[in-house]
Amino acid sequence: MVIIPAIDIINGKCVRLIKGDYERKQIYHEDPVVVAKSFEEAGINRLHLVDLDGARAKNVINLSILKEIASQTSLRVDFGGGVKTRTDLVNVFNHGAAQVIGGSIAATDQSQFISWLSEFGSDRIILGADTLNGQIMVSGWQKATKLGLEEFLDFYVEKGIKYVICTDISKDGMMLGPSFALYEKILKRHSGIHLIASGGVTRISDLEKLRDMGIHGAITGKAIYEGMITLDQLALFSC
Repeated sequence: MVIIPAIDIINGKCVRLIKGDYERKQIYHEDPVVVAKSFEEAGINRLHLVDLDGARAKNVINLSILKEIASQTSLRVDFGGGVKTRTDLVNVFNHGAAQVIGGSIAATDQSQFISWLSEFGSDRIILGADTLNGQIMVSGWQKATKLGLEEFLDFYVEKGIKYVICTDISKDGMMLGPSFALYEKILKRHSGIHLIASGGVTRISDLEKLRDMGIHGAITGKAIYEGMITLDQLALFSC
């Protein structure tokens, strides 16, 4: 299973939110590049980078930080937040992202997201399935759609999506463990996708359980910053 530490950016700083609430923000480091380098030094080779400013503003804002991290480390970066147009997508790739996450755009402009998938390929485009109470959420988790998670996944699996990051917003930042039952249900329905679990990872035992379930990857953020999971533990787990 791939371990993917997370860096979320607001105002150029490394932060974490609780359940996606911008009013419940905690700053963990002033410089995301320094944090990214610490991941690399610990033997981690992946990074989940989220432009929370961009997600809320509906356009990419923190390209410069992406470029710094991509140019100063060898981390394979997946990037999300504010990518709404093909120009945004190309800019993000040109600034060093290996993969780009489409969440809000996949829910609100299916034809455009499908065109990205067709043009850039299923190895470079990740479907972001951010869910709360079974519904898909957009705009930095601030708005609910009428789309259910199951129908959302069914549609894009049929279109050839390969990578899916599924975040249970109710678990995000709560340090109460991931949504094991939700992920089990998704894998049973779509055994062919590379499912990446996000939200609630609190301890190494959570990662072990996700791995044993057959999860492709797991994103962890707050547990690292709070010292519940150490970088040494992650490096050993990844070996």
